[in-house]
Amino acid sequence: MTRYLIIFLFLLLSACATFDQGVVDKTDVVVLKDGHSRALYLYSRARLAGLNGDVQSAQQALREALALEPDSAFLHCAMGETKMKAGQVQEGLEHINKAIKLDPSYREPYVVAGVLMATAGKDREAVDYLRKAVKLKPNKDDAYLHLSVALTRLFEYEEAVNALKALVTVNSESVLGYYYLGRTYGQMKLHREAVGYYKKTLELRPEFEQAAIDMAASFEALSEYEQAIEVYQQILEGDEVKPAVLQRLIQLLIQQRRYEEALEQLQAAAESGFGGPDTMRKIGLIHLELDQYDKAIAVFSDILIKNPENFPVRLYLGIAFEEKKELDRAYTEFKKIPQGTAPYPEAVGHIAFILKEKGQLDAAVNVMKEAISSDAGYLDYYLNLSTLYESSDRLDIAVKVLRDNEAKFAREAKYHFRLAVLYDKLGKKTEAVASIKKVIEITPNDAQALNFLGYSYAEMGINLVEALTHIKRALELRPNDGFFMDSLGWVYFRMKRYDEALKYLNEAAKLVEDDPTIIEHIGDVHAARHEYRKALKMYRRAKELEPSKKDLKLKIRNLLKRSGSR
Repeated sequence: MTRYLIIFLFLLLSACATFDQGVVDKTDVVVLKDGHSRALYLYSRARLAGLNGDVQSAQQALREALALEPDSAFLHCAMGETKMKAGQVQEGLEHINKAIKLDPSYREPYVVAGVLMATAGKDREAVDYLRKAVKLKPNKDDAYLHLSVALTRLFEYEEAVNALKALVTVNSESVLGYYYLGRTYGQMKLHREAVGYYKKTLELRPEFEQAAIDMAASFEALSEYEQAIEVYQQILEGDEVKPAVLQRLIQLLIQQRRYEEALEQLQAAAESGFGGPDTMRKIGLIHLELDQYDKAIAVFSDILIKNPENFPVRLYLGIAFEEKKELDRAYTEFKKIPQGTAPYPEAVGHIAFILKEKGQLDAAVNVMKEAISSDAGYLDYYLNLSTLYESSDRLDIAVKVLRDNEAKFAREAKYHFRLAVLYDKLGKKTEAVASIKKVIEITPNDAQALNFLGYSYAEMGINLVEALTHIKRALELRPNDGFFMDSLGWVYFRMKRYDEALKYLNEAAKLVEDDPTIIEHIGDVHAARHEYRKALKMYRRAKELEPSKKDLKLKIRNLLKRSGSR
């Protein structure tokens, strides 16, 4: 009696564990016929051999069992599973299909074949088998997850979602069901829904770290960076250092300009043994961004002691000296960067501008001309040369440098943007608009270009509705840009919608403190509303910030006359 009970327990553990051929009396195993008992025994041997990795013995035992019971769907299912796991896919499928033919209502062969096909990357075949398994017993949850994964890989997202929702209906505690719902919605770019399912996953299993990581990524996709940062920080609260999560958190903090926090995390990483050259480089760059030039110089110098040929870091060291106004030391570092290395073109630009700062404009121009002669296809050389001419008020020559090379850079947005700026400074608004339109044609989501075009229209007093559209789009791309907000207010001013103009100009003044143009624009709105005292206050404040601006003197004089006459 005991021997038969042990065999029966093995049956319950198997993937094809329902020996439902109608001949097993589960209440009294003793009455089994000898051949059938022998087949059960051989199956148990096969199961043990399979668990021990002895595929050959497992298959031999199942062959003997099938010789005794050749019409057993259960044994054919077991043999199919064993062969497919051993990589004998075709033979395995023959047994699976035999099991299905013998008993089409027997669900396990469909599940086994579906799971193994999905594992082998044969998703279309897997889906066919798993759909049938689900149809046979909708209230069993084991096939839904595999079905959804295969469907997702086939980009059949709607059915995948339906399968997963059926899974969590059958089993409301299915952690993987909720997790894969989050994953699938994430792949569908429906990140809000994804976040909801990740939260449910973490309610059921708070330690499910990958779900938390994926949820943070969904927050990033929704541009909800504060929530993403909070999740990453929670993941890192334990004692174990997780380099990938830490790196992502640091990148996000830097992206959000939370430099002090990023620096703290980087220094903690360095102290934990993750302070390689890249970590130290980032620490140096943050010091540079925070105007902590001595600290940046110390970090970059230390990296260069260990690796003098780290030329990107040498470039940063030169920039740190340049920002500190130690131009000779900066020049020395830039000159150490050899031609042919990635930082060389930028280093040449810095060398030229240092020479200009030292009053050696002709030498600076020659540096850029020599660079062009060595690499005539590098756009930044021409941009730098045009900027040098612009700095000496030779705007026509600056334009000519670019126009003479238009054929080379016709599809370069930077080229057309620079040309637009020069045309604008020359007062050639029509040409500036034509150039900036080319930028938008090349890069439709260039917020700076959209703002430029909208503001230009406002200045010209034309296409104001279109100007409004462009600037609103720019603000969608960069919501907290004070200069874009100023442009929006200025368009409303041109449209004589003064209340809206004042609203956005005051918001711009909060975002960009002490900008004379924004303050002057606020004064213009007050003047248009006949609020002369307020306008005069704004004009005088703008003049304090930019004393050389002649039109402000005229505005103040005219305003005093107008207010005096009231």
